[in-house]
Order: sequence, then C-alpha cells, then structure tokens
Amino acid sequence: MSSSVPRLVIAAPSSGSGKTTVATGLMAAFAARGLAVSPHKVGPDYIDPGYHALATGRVGRNLDAYLCGPELIGPLFLHGARGCDIAVVEGVMGLYDGAAGEGELASTAHVAKLLRAPVVLVVDASSQSRSVAALVHGFASWDPQVRVGGVILNKVASDRHEELLREALDSAGVPVLGVLRRVAQVDTPSRHLGLVPVAERRGEAVEAVAAMAAQVAAGCDLDALHGLARGAGGVSGAAWDATEAAPSNAGKAEKPMVAMAGGPAFTFSYAEHAELLTAAGAEVVPFDPLRDEQLPDGTRGLVIGGGFPEVYAAELSGNEPLRKAVAALAGSGAPVAAECAGLLYLCRELDGLPMCGVLDVSARMSERLTLGYRDAVAVSDSVLAPAGTRMRAHEFHRTVVEPGSGTAPAWGVRAPLRRVEGFVQQGVHASYLHTHWAAQPGVARRFVERCRTS
Repeated sequence: MSSSVPRLVIAAPSSGSGKTTVATGLMAAFAARGLAVSPHKVGPDYIDPGYHALATGRVGRNLDAYLCGPELIGPLFLHGARGCDIAVVEGVMGLYDGAAGEGELASTAHVAKLLRAPVVLVVDASSQSRSVAALVHGFASWDPQVRVGGVILNKVASDRHEELLREALDSAGVPVLGVLRRVAQVDTPSRHLGLVPVAERRGEAVEAVAAMAAQVAAGCDLDALHGLARGAGGVSGAAWDATEAAPSNAGKAEKPMVAMAGGPAFTFSYAEHAELLTAAGAEVVPFDPLRDEQLPDGTRGLVIGGGFPEVYAAELSGNEPLRKAVAALAGSGAPVAAECAGLLYLCRELDGLPMCGVLDVSARMSERLTLGYRDAVAVSDSVLAPAGTRMRAHEFHRTVVEPGSGTAPAWGVRAPLRRVEGFVQQGVHASYLHTHWAAQPGVARRFVERCRTS
C-alpha cells in the first residue's frame, strides 16, 4: 500500500530564514482555497504546530525521526494526512542539520527523503544578491536524493533587489516560486524558549496567521507550489493507528478517567499521547491549572506535559485548591506522569513560590539553556515503564531542580553525558525529558492499567 497525498517540505539554509512564516502562511493560503491541509513539523518543537493548527483547523503533528525512529515517519505522516488534499511539512533548523553526532538522522533532509517529498528552500535574501545562486546551488546539489524543487526568497528589499536575485538564480536550475518582502506584522514574538505559544496570545496569533497567509498568497505562485506537491512520490505502508499500537486489554471494563493538563501554562503535548491513552481504554479529560480549582470528577490518573510554568508561576501558586487536589491524588498512589513543566509544577516550590509539593524538590530559573536529544533508559520501575526500558527523548529548559529526599531516579541518560535524571515516587513519574509515546506505545497501556488498579 502507498499513499500519494500531495506534499511539500518547507526548509531553509539555517534557522531564522522564515520557515515558520512561509509554512504557516502556505498552509492557511491552501486552506483558504478550500483544500483540506495536513500540517506537520519536523523535530520535537511543540510551538509551531499550534500556529499550524490555527492555519488549517487540524491538529499540528510532529515528525521526529530521532524520538520515533525513521520507520515511524511514514506511518505517522499518513495518520495525520488521512483524508487531506495536501500536506505541508515545516522543517527544523537548516535543511541538513540533524541530531548532533548522528549524521542526517532527524534532519529535514532525512524526513523529506523518508516521505519522498519535494523541498522548497526559504532563503533570507536580505544581505545578498548574486551569492544567492551559489547558496541555492550548494543546497540543491549536496545530496542527490533530496529534491529541491523551488526556492522562496524572503526579506527582499525592493523591486531592484528582486530583479538581481532572479537574474542570479536563472543559472542555478531551481525555480523561484515566491518572493516575500519584509513585513513586520507577520513576525511572532519570542522569549527564552522560542516563539510564544498560540494559547497565550490567541487573538494576536489569529491576526498573525492571517497576515502570513495574505503575504504568502500575494508573493508566491500557489498553483506552481501545488503542482510541485503533486509530484511527490508514494509513501509505502499503512497509516499509524493508536488502537493497533496500544489496544485495550480490558474489554468492556469501565474506562478510568485521565486528566490532562492544558491551557496557557501547559501547551506542550504530542497529539498521539491522548490518542494512545484513549485507545488503551482511558477517558481523557483536559483541564486548565490556571483556571480550574479541582481536578475533573472521577480522575484516576494525571498527565502534565510541558509548557511555561515559570511564566505563570504566580497564578499556578495562587490556585491553592488545585495544588492541594493534585497533591492528594498523588498521595493516594494514583498514576501521575509529568514532563518538564509538569515536573516543576509538582515541586515544593518554583522560584520561591509554592507549587504542589508532591516532590521534595526546589526549582528555579537559570541563565543556562539545557537543550538536546537524549538516549535514556529507565532505571526505576514506574507507572510508565519497567526498569531497563530504553527511550529516545528531548530536553529543553532554562530551569534547574535541587532534589530533597524520598525519590528514586527516573532515567539514566546514556548520551551525550551519562547521568541520572527525573524522579519516581509512588505512582509519580516526573522528568525533564520529553518522550514520544508512539515509539513505545506500551507506556500508555501500562499507565492506563495502573489507573484501573490503583
């Protein structure tokens, strides 16, 4: 079986070239034409998919060949693109930049090859003219298996600048499919961990996406881009299916309720996690720790993903009823899975402000950014995995924790530096490491089963 869903990969020579603007604007412009657009993001980024979802009305999904393995890229793509007319995949960093020390693994080029998709190269042309031809030629010829089907010139200063760039690119053999001028309103604000998530600025984000769509529609040849997308090769295999990956083994048993944190403070979660929990037999109910003073009635398990609790520390601390409810649930031995922001929320305090106090751990902001892929193995039995389970992960934070007592480590990080990380305590598994459960669907089944029996 193979799928020929038309698709494009939007890449760039480096970060900051305008990939997010072009990819999001292209998604919205195609959607405005009445097409069902499937949005995807290469790598572990949680924030860009929120803008993609605004542009398309569909869940933004990640394609990460490090976290999930190359063999799952095609099936996960087909799962997200099911029933769609076209798919747009936003790349990560520069086209050929992958996991450090792992060659092409998890790079945009690697994912493009796995999807047999043509690449559109977004070039920041603000400080060059004829040199753009050498740059584009180099990227287009570096790997013969990567098909660079066109270029979009970004941050072009004037008509004369555009003329010079087009003249230079005539000899590069790569068609110019769009020219975008410098427009301030399409910029999206950033802070210490990247773009500000949609959930924190929805009204402004809607306006930003509309501006991106207008700029792309005005400056790009949408018909030519659609034609390029239709030239993608077939993706072999079957679409990923959560019910096949993590089938429930409880028959018609009552579904335990799993509360999943959301809202502006907890925006980082892969869509497949909720799908796997549901397939494993849980009823997944979202809640907002900034607004809700109690967990959903009947909660048997709790999942708290990543986000920005440090930005909302005062509000989270001020919601004392919910902090006490979370502490009571964890104290009862119920399963609790917390990643990064979730770990901070379970701490005794964050920057001196009281948190849930589930863990005897103090957390604080740091000037040092901790970032990168991790190769980890579970060193303690937990509600997520038995000791010895190996998982790939990603770490991304500017906080540090100072542990107290009463916990066991969650992970042994094998690379790049050997160390132990995270905390296991009763039914609690809390860690800085972000994992993608599609790579280990048994995690969801084990968690739901513990919810039934705890």
